[in-house]
Amino acid sequence: MNSTMLLLPLLLPVLTAALAFRRPKEWLLVPLMALEVLLVVYCAVNVSGSVEIPCLPGMPLRLYIDGVGRIFSVLFALMFLLAGVFGFGYLHERLGSYYVFFLLTLSAMLGLCYAGNLLSFYMFYEAMTLLSFPLVLHEGTEESRRAAMKYLGYSLFGAALALFGFFVVSRHTQGAVFVPGGSLSGPVTPLLLAAAMAMLVGFGGKAGMMPLHDWLPTAHPVAPAPASAVLSGVITKGGVLGILRTVYFLFGAEALRGTYVQQATLVLALATVFTGSMLAYKEKVLKKRLAYSTVSQVSYVVFGLLLLNGVGFAGAILQAVFHSVAKVCLFLCAGAFICKTGKTRVDQLDAIGRSMPLPLFCFGVAGLSLIGIPPFAGFVSKWYLAEGSLAAFPGLGWIGAAVLLVSALLTAGYLLPPVSKGFFPGEEVPYQPIPCGWYLSRPLAILAAAALLLGLFPAPLIDWLGGLAAALM
Repeated sequence: MNSTMLLLPLLLPVLTAALAFRRPKEWLLVPLMALEVLLVVYCAVNVSGSVEIPCLPGMPLRLYIDGVGRIFSVLFALMFLLAGVFGFGYLHERLGSYYVFFLLTLSAMLGLCYAGNLLSFYMFYEAMTLLSFPLVLHEGTEESRRAAMKYLGYSLFGAALALFGFFVVSRHTQGAVFVPGGSLSGPVTPLLLAAAMAMLVGFGGKAGMMPLHDWLPTAHPVAPAPASAVLSGVITKGGVLGILRTVYFLFGAEALRGTYVQQATLVLALATVFTGSMLAYKEKVLKKRLAYSTVSQVSYVVFGLLLLNGVGFAGAILQAVFHSVAKVCLFLCAGAFICKTGKTRVDQLDAIGRSMPLPLFCFGVAGLSLIGIPPFAGFVSKWYLAEGSLAAFPGLGWIGAAVLLVSALLTAGYLLPPVSKGFFPGEEVPYQPIPCGWYLSRPLAILAAAALLLGLFPAPLIDWLGGLAAALM
């Protein structure tokens, strides 16, 4: 199929954003966002090959779609659709400016999925940061301005580290093209290893990995809930994609296996998993607690990718997908509580399940998936990550599995109490049913159902990932 079709999913959100600026009406934008999902799915199923646009000498902008791009593009489009629908029930002012940047950010995210070389990826990566910056800034308060500047500063610093790696790698590859198994044209030198480390730390900042993680708990509480949902569930995956392309499509797993780059990144990822869980356990502001949870949970993905084996790779991609579903659901549930009651702290949610049973039920389902309780989706990904750790390091792999287990227990400690106290406060509390409306409730129900169904029927996705992993190792 003609690869120029890949341009359409990038251009439709831009056109929709132009319409949103003048007429931000749900009857216009929701059908166009649904059409975008259909277009992305069509490209994922039918389009192959690449399209090149002249840019730098010997390094054009290159778009193509492979297995990685197919799964992430569909995931991103679906999550943006559900968060976009939710926004019409949550937001009540400045809808035009919000949806303009919301839709342009979607276009940049899809560009990351379709990028066929490092130049294309880096340009879409920077666009993602600049276009999502106004989402954090949307409320216009002094706190949101500080949070937005912090998000921008951390993101640009991480991008600068990645740019250093870009300069080095471009001299050792033909056009820095993404090739399964790696595209280096010579041996791995100390300078190349330093470049790889810089790129992993830089892209890891967007994924919430230490030491560039602190933007998440600052930006998430001040952004509107649907923006927090895509920041946590989708935009962090931009960093994951950067790490994945660097490891498996530029350097290659074999070039990094056993090096200090692999070892240091694994240590950073595990430290982030544990630290993020501990900070989330102690945090009382709900959206900030969920932000620290993202710091922990996305580093599961980084850990799996750096195990450099097929089982760990499958577990990492499964975790990326399942985390997106669960965390978008959790942030939208938090948004429903805030929108209808104004309550932002965990200790204010006692008996909330009596007034808003559906949002709290969906919060509980997504929480169980994030913990890793069967039969929910998160159990499958965490099982594969533990198996991958034990397979990669027969002697010390238990350390990684143990950290994942401790993190799961901490996750239960900070996600289950709001549900138990919300439904069973321990005393009779007067309450009044609070209707949520179609725009708030339907996305929550769809995401909660997905968290269950993906856990009950993961086999097709696992089989497909097994073939993808075999081509990369």
